[in-house]
Amino acid sequence: MVQHTSASLTIQENADPSARRDLEGWLRRLVPEDDPNFTHTLEGPDDMPSHIKAALTSTTLSIPIWNGSLALGAWQGVYLWEHRRQGSTRRCVVHIG
Repeated sequence: MVQHTSASLTIQENADPSARRDLEGWLRRLVPEDDPNFTHTLEGPDDMPSHIKAALTSTTLSIPIWNGSLALGAWQGVYLWEHRRQGSTRRCVVHIG
């Protein structure tokens, strides 16, 4: 779990970086900065969009462990997706049960 409201976790394509760029571009178009309806703007124009992006994606992941490794598919990678233009230190909590 990522302990922040303006970042998320995702499992996505890990072989071709263009997939990450396309996802980022699509989300940026879906939730643009400087929307005149946003009132939560104290920390800048990317403040409220970053919260919406985190709400639309995920802050937690559940990944099985198989033979001591994450059971990800051949092309999958785990990403901490920073939704602010200027990221900061992020913390994740990992639970293995």
